[in-house]
Amino acid sequence: MEPIKIVVRFSDGKIIRGYTQNFLPNKPIFHVRLHDAPGTSDAVEIKVDDLKAVFFVRDFFGDPGYKEKKRLLEGEKRPGRLMEVTCKDGEIIVGSTTGYDPKRPGFFIFPVDPKENNLRTFIVSKAVSRVRYL
Repeated sequence: MEPIKIVVRFSDGKIIRGYTQNFLPNKPIFHVRLHDAPGTSDAVEIKVDDLKAVFFVRDFFGDPGYKEKKRLLEGEKRPGRLMEVTCKDGEIIVGSTTGYDPKRPGFFIFPVDPKENNLRTFIVSKAVSRVRYL
C-alpha cells in the first residue's frame, strides 16, 4: 500500500501529521510515520479509540485563508447522503457518506467542497455529539 498523507486529531486536541500505510476503518490501531522526521522509518502506533478524526489531506497545513463551501449548489449532487456532523469539541463537518452507522467505531465523510484540503475524513463515532441529515 502506498503511503497516504494524513492529519490525525486526537480527542484531547493533540494533532500529528504524517503518512500511513495500514489505516483500516475496522481496525483498532494503525501506524503513522511523522512528516517532520524525514529519513526515519519509525512509526507511531495510534489507537483509534483515542481519536476524534483522521483527515486524509492534500497538504499537511492546507490554506488557512481558504473559505470552504458548506452547502451544495442548486442541482449539484454527491454520492451518498449529505450530512452535518457536530463533534464534541464543537467542530462542524459537512459532507456526504455512504456508511454512517453510530454503532460502528467510525465512518467516512467526503467534503462538499471538492477544492478543500481534506479528500475524506474518518470520524470516530464516540467523538460525535450530533448528526443531522441535510
